[in-house]
Amino acid sequence: MKKAIWIPFLSIAILMALALNLLSPSLNQLNARLGGSSLPVALAQTNETNYAKGLSRAFESVAESITPSVVNVMAVKRVQPTPRNPRQRGVPQDPFFDQFRDFFGDDLFDRLFPQMPDSPEGFSRQGLGTGVIVSNDGYILTNNHVIGDADEINIRLPDQRSYTATLVGSDARTDLAVIKIDANNLTAARLGDSDRLRIGEWVLAAGNPFGLDNTVTVGIVSAKGRSIIGGNQFEDFIQTDAAINPGNSGGPLTNLDGEVVGINTAIFSKSGGYMGIGFAIPINMAKLVMNSLIAEGRVIRGWLGVGIQNVTEELAKSFNYEGTAGALVGHIQSGSPAQKAGVQQGDIIVRLRGEAIRDVNELRHRVAALSPGANVELDIFRDGKKRKISVTIGELPGDEEAVIKEEEATSPTHLGMSVETLTPELASRLRTNQTTGVIVTSVQPGSVAARGGIQRGDIILRIGAAKIADVAQFQAEIEKVDLAAGVRFVVETQGMERFVFIRAVD
Repeated sequence: MKKAIWIPFLSIAILMALALNLLSPSLNQLNARLGGSSLPVALAQTNETNYAKGLSRAFESVAESITPSVVNVMAVKRVQPTPRNPRQRGVPQDPFFDQFRDFFGDDLFDRLFPQMPDSPEGFSRQGLGTGVIVSNDGYILTNNHVIGDADEINIRLPDQRSYTATLVGSDARTDLAVIKIDANNLTAARLGDSDRLRIGEWVLAAGNPFGLDNTVTVGIVSAKGRSIIGGNQFEDFIQTDAAINPGNSGGPLTNLDGEVVGINTAIFSKSGGYMGIGFAIPINMAKLVMNSLIAEGRVIRGWLGVGIQNVTEELAKSFNYEGTAGALVGHIQSGSPAQKAGVQQGDIIVRLRGEAIRDVNELRHRVAALSPGANVELDIFRDGKKRKISVTIGELPGDEEAVIKEEEATSPTHLGMSVETLTPELASRLRTNQTTGVIVTSVQPGSVAARGGIQRGDIILRIGAAKIADVAQFQAEIEKVDLAAGVRFVVETQGMERFVFIRAVD
């Protein structure tokens, strides 16, 4: 029975193969007459062209879906006149404009924001940026640095309608702000899930670079989880090579489904323009901030009350800790939830609520997302052993300012830094509670100290296990150290204690 079925089909297949073999010269001749070299190459070229056209249509579809939700943001700052040389040109010294100058670069800033003539009433400055409509009732998400401390915020929609916006709330720690306009027939963007973004995925950046409305650029996700500023900022930037330029700030970064996955925020540039590296705030972080600003007028975050740093290989070895995953506790704030729970300086937090902690950013973001009053369990590494600590999360207080005063170098060291004994007067100027230690007054670029992360204004509290009282003890302890093997410092930087590992490199 099997032979009766398969033999006819086999015969047909053989005949078809022979026919194609006989016909192939004729087909190739026909293709040659039409300008092609061979039929398979022509078919491959057609497939490649169709693929490219399909990708182009995908970009077109995303642009059509996101453009109606992208708005032009113009922040107006009224500046009072200040006495100056009539012949002097340039921008007045004002923090509102300094942030734009840092972002744009001096030359580009002066071209974008030309100086207005002086008058007894002063003059106005305008900053340009982008926003994205996130609700049909007029809420718009943008960057905090776009609006700054503007006296007036003007919005222009893609259909050229103009409105004056009101500030709902802003958050300097994430550089996000929510504003609102009273308008009808708005198109809200669809917000996606930035946690699902993958490196290499296509994305489009929309905005108003250099004031050019409705501009769309395309690229890929180059990296995730970038931190570019540090300090008390909440950073988990998406890095992209989609062109982002001055004026794009606050605009959406979208995936091929037309969903907003990030808010364009910053660029890495030596010229003030695009150099292939841009950064966007993940939309999942932006949604948490936005919802809190709309509901409360401020951002409510969980708080542990520790100063943390990443675990380097050198620091891990000094603590007899395997690996570099986790967050090293360098500072514990007095009266904080961490202090009440028994967290100690030198603890390495490796898990929160049973989930592994990779680095400082992950711990910071996950604690911030917790509700104040929540009771959570920390897994820590201390003195060679793992322990569990239960802690009640507090509410993150407002920003605190720390002022570091420059001091003259008085005691140079072979580490490439100069130090001075901490006095009560200096402690008062530095706003520190420390009563002993030495202040770093200068650091030579490229030196052992600079490579280790020592900064001017740091207060060195310990070298190894020894507590430092003054310059004499500092120098005595340094002489005992084998710099080839390295030594661990405890330093205070702007009120926060942290660990630094110093090692000489041949």
